[in-house]
Amino acid sequence: MAAMCLPAADTPPTPPVDFIDTSFENASPLWYEFAEDGMVVVNLNYDQERLSPNRAAGHFHFRIQAAKGRKITLELKNLANVWNSKAGSVAKEIKQVVISQDGKNWTPVPTESPEEGRVLVTLEMPGDSLFVARAEPYRVSDLNRFLDEIKASPLVKITPIGKTVQGRDLEIIRVGNDDAPNHVFIRARAHPWEPVGNWVVEGLVRRLLKGDAEAQKCLALYNVCILPMANKDGVERGGTRFNLGGWDLNRKWDKPADPKLAPENAALERWLESEIKAGRRPTFAMDLHNDGNGMLHISRPDIPDIDAYLARMARFEQCLRDHTWFTVGSTKPSFHNPGTLGEGWCKRFGIDAVILEFNCNYIEGLKQPAMGKHWMTFGEGMAKTFEAYFTAK
Repeated sequence: MAAMCLPAADTPPTPPVDFIDTSFENASPLWYEFAEDGMVVVNLNYDQERLSPNRAAGHFHFRIQAAKGRKITLELKNLANVWNSKAGSVAKEIKQVVISQDGKNWTPVPTESPEEGRVLVTLEMPGDSLFVARAEPYRVSDLNRFLDEIKASPLVKITPIGKTVQGRDLEIIRVGNDDAPNHVFIRARAHPWEPVGNWVVEGLVRRLLKGDAEAQKCLALYNVCILPMANKDGVERGGTRFNLGGWDLNRKWDKPADPKLAPENAALERWLESEIKAGRRPTFAMDLHNDGNGMLHISRPDIPDIDAYLARMARFEQCLRDHTWFTVGSTKPSFHNPGTLGEGWCKRFGIDAVILEFNCNYIEGLKQPAMGKHWMTFGEGMAKTFEAYFTAK
């Protein structure tokens, strides 16, 4: 009897990637699927704010596993956020990604936007593993290494002030002498996807600890207190905007913090009140952030002597221009946002305070893609910025 010829079974197409790994520190929660055209669709998971329609998905950090030499096109999805109760999308702000084979050395790659609301990037695998992130990461472990490095300095004091929702320690880094005539406060990582703050404060601290004549001159004029990572839970877990209690740590500063839902802010507020009681009210406070534009946010709070405050802020902006690569400018004269640390601390505690946003894609003042080394350089320049600002009083 002749052998029967059976039709060959359909061979499933080879998937474009073997796996997308999110098992590591700071990796973003996501799910992915393969489109019919071979594109890899990466669906980001939203953070949700408590008691509001606000949601956010903009952080991404994952590892592609695929054959060396394979070309892969990714589409990033779920970028339709709700911010201040208004619908919008961060798609238009994502102009580049950064990639790395080892998770340490990063290279920028531009994205594509074939139509409004779509973000695509095409990559070629240099090996069998490739990390992809929105901005050069700065993780909790990176902060811990930095703290271990500087804690032995006689100019540094690291003090625990409280814990996050999940029980991670919050600390203040104090650089300089308590009896300095001016006191600078800086907060970083209120929003976990925004790594710029950690790079900037590391650059500033390293510059102040050099021990040269310029550093000594700076520390004779001011000391610096830094909350380096306000939202550690979010950074560890790859969150975008809110803490694990569903709280935006850069909102509701116009009233006392909720110690249950926002223990991070409550701890910072207790620390601030103790500093004021000890006669060390911050002379100047700054909250550091990333977005797709970059801007110095100077609020117009309802306070006495508003004109004098605005004159001081104009002087600070000029010092930034003189001593860093800052060029992007400040908010319009009508800007008002009472929930932010910048306006809340000004009105409630009588502290000159601003919000400084850094463009996560591009540095106009350097004509360079935004990378950690450039933000470190900015931090180094902040040492001289503060010196010039306080000298000109």
